[in-house]
Amino acid sequence: SRLGILIVRHLKRLERVILGYLEVSDGPEEEARLGILETLQCTIEHAWPRMPCRLPVLLQALLRLMWDVHTERGPTPEPVRAALLQRATQCLILLDHCSQGQVKELLGGVYSSCEENRVRECIRKVQESA
Repeated sequence: SRLGILIVRHLKRLERVILGYLEVSDGPEEEARLGILETLQCTIEHAWPRMPCRLPVLLQALLRLMWDVHTERGPTPEPVRAALLQRATQCLILLDHCSQGQVKELLGGVYSSCEENRVRECIRKVQESA
């Protein structure tokens, strides 16, 4: 957040780091994933004019994370899973705002084909956001 809009100078490298951290579970407390979701949220808030062009990659990574969190049967406690899903949902809402509703459009098909209630609930929150 100290860099503000100047973060756009580092977006390519930062995007690679964010995607790498989102892909890999880091243990029961998921500290790295929670931290990187916070970083992504801050990045979206500060570099929102540059986010629409990164939408496909970030949307795919966030949906994959949500699915992995829901389907993994590891030692991760339920509150940590809920926090991961909540932060990923918040990132999707921010992406939707900075892309003038593109995320809602893209998630329409996902919502209708998804049978997992927990993931559907997150998608519903994005679609109902103002």
